[in-house]
Amino acid sequence: MPEWKLRVIETPGEMTAVENLQRLVWTAPDIEIVPKDLLLAVVHNGGLAIGAFVEDKLVGAVFGFPGFYTTPDGPRLKHHSHILAVHPDWRAQGIGFALKRAQWQMVRKQGLDRITWTYDPLISRNAQLNIVRLGAVCSTYLRSAYGDMQDGLNAGLPSDRFQVDWWLNSERVKRRLSRRSRPALALAHYRAAEATLLEARLEGESMAHPPEETPVLNGTLLLVEIPFDFPTLRAVDLALARDWRFYAREVFEEAFTKGYLVTDFVIDKGRSFYVLTHGETTL
Repeated sequence: MPEWKLRVIETPGEMTAVENLQRLVWTAPDIEIVPKDLLLAVVHNGGLAIGAFVEDKLVGAVFGFPGFYTTPDGPRLKHHSHILAVHPDWRAQGIGFALKRAQWQMVRKQGLDRITWTYDPLISRNAQLNIVRLGAVCSTYLRSAYGDMQDGLNAGLPSDRFQVDWWLNSERVKRRLSRRSRPALALAHYRAAEATLLEARLEGESMAHPPEETPVLNGTLLLVEIPFDFPTLRAVDLALARDWRFYAREVFEEAFTKGYLVTDFVIDKGRSFYVLTHGETTL
């Protein structure tokens, strides 16, 4: 495929291209995309937008802005990343990772050490990027974070989200962004370590169903299975997708209340599992 290049974007024409990319990626009505006038206002006042271009065609973009979070010593600045979009024809080319890495570099130069963003916890490919490749961690579950959404990826389901923390100066993140990251562990390794596994149940030839009951969450390692291909499951059986949404809400809210932290994600033989630990962030 042709070579793509990254650059900071800040002109009206470039922001119109970001509008169009949002419509394409999320099959979203205009009311649910970030409009170019707001994009321009934000990037001209402390925000950041980076685009991936093939010649003059925008094929990916990341966009975010400064915000605050609360600490015992008072409010501190962070960066919140609101958009990461890659053209469907250009997925699996490393563009999303490259855009986030460029964002990491530029936000660090601003003197900030934390980026947050949200994503649907039932989407395996996003978990693989956010948790495994980028090294973000999560201990925050947001119920219906964006209210009712009408785009092609979210209509019909509560817009529950993980809010992840990307600690930019941590050794964990630096390793994950470099070639020094450790080899991925397989499901068998966690079984051997006697991790608590919350596994999906299979009913004949149908798609995986969530467990009928949520067991007591205990132990230092907890693995929570999610559908391997939730978008396809949702398209085929919306009722089952709803069951998974409410199951995930129950499990992760309880886990986070008990002090668990999402630190890894495992894909093994067509199955997907989140790995949760008690506060360990150096994996």
